[in-house]
Amino acid sequence: MTFARRLICTNCNKEYDLSVRNACGNCFAALNVQYDYEKLGRYLREKIETRSHNIWRYKELLPFYNGSVGIHSGFTPLRKAHRLGEKWGLKNLFLKDDTVNPTGSFKDRPASLGVASAVHFGLEAVGCASTGNLAAATAAAASLACLPSYIFVPNGLDSSKLDTTRIFGGTIYKLGDTYDEVNRKANLIADRYGWGIVNINLRPFYVEGSKTLIFEILEQLNWSHPDHIVIPLGSGALLDAVNRGYEELISLGVVSKGDKARLSGTQPFGCSPIVNAYLKGSNEISPIKYPDTIVKSLAIGDPASGYEALDIIRRTGGWGDNPSDAEVVEAQLALAKTEGLFVEQTGGCALASVKRKAEDGKIDRSEVVVVALTGHGYKTLDTTRQFLDTAIENSESLEIAV
Repeated sequence: MTFARRLICTNCNKEYDLSVRNACGNCFAALNVQYDYEKLGRYLREKIETRSHNIWRYKELLPFYNGSVGIHSGFTPLRKAHRLGEKWGLKNLFLKDDTVNPTGSFKDRPASLGVASAVHFGLEAVGCASTGNLAAATAAAASLACLPSYIFVPNGLDSSKLDTTRIFGGTIYKLGDTYDEVNRKANLIADRYGWGIVNINLRPFYVEGSKTLIFEILEQLNWSHPDHIVIPLGSGALLDAVNRGYEELISLGVVSKGDKARLSGTQPFGCSPIVNAYLKGSNEISPIKYPDTIVKSLAIGDPASGYEALDIIRRTGGWGDNPSDAEVVEAQLALAKTEGLFVEQTGGCALASVKRKAEDGKIDRSEVVVVALTGHGYKTLDTTRQFLDTAIENSESLEIAV
């Protein structure tokens, strides 16, 4: 049973049946799943709290429940960062730790929904266009669904991400030097072979999985509102999904209509098309043709949900920020040395932005701040290793006699 009823265009509001579809046929904008909210009623909170700790805990607000795919994903810890918060002058710094998902990133959430929808529609294979994290997540979800997976990536990814994908049975194809080039080619492959490419022709269902991040954050805060939620921006889809999930819980009465958190986004300086538009006060997002950053997971020069993300940041009173690669690595190491957590550069980017905004007064010392840590550091060891010696060269060492 699903409460999902139709797809609706985010731009022109044209409606479609639930089906395999890339975008609106009328204006080519993105499509969102629409639910029968009236039938959900206000009993939802009590039902949620009795269920297993995975993404299907919130199945009424997700399409195509699948009892096998996604059972290991979700309900990750919300950790209070006492020592890092003290270091940066923040009393209530919380970390949403998605590094403990099955393949070490938040992508296990949307990948599970993408593959579950492929099973629902009877597709023979699945795949994705990926900068690395979605590759492993899609291959792992496909293994649970007994489907072959075909993974399309750019050149130059960390070997650990590619190796993990192969371990889960994914077949990898390198289709270009940038994610945007790979994504264009994956679109053509989806049409030619009829495969379910989770972030292309299954995208309306795939992105619904990301909503579970905000469902969990609010539940873990006893259904109360934080002051800030900081989200890394690649395509912008995660921020868009978080905002939609947040508004669904408010409209259903699961959380109060009180002061909704300010939703903010972070991108690395070398690839920050959404943040650039925010900082310029512009409504136009200029694509970055050749991203130049170590934060490969966010190196998406032409973000598919960029305009939605930009609008959300502005409407909720959030901010956009783009720290340098050096600041990203510094924040990674600060987290590791204070909280014993190792995150990939994406999490370092979000943390670097929090540090910057605490310093310039955009975040008050007593405010509740939640930072999404979207991937484990072991996934990008090749990149981290390049900076490690330089980053610790000034550390004190102790000579010992043997």
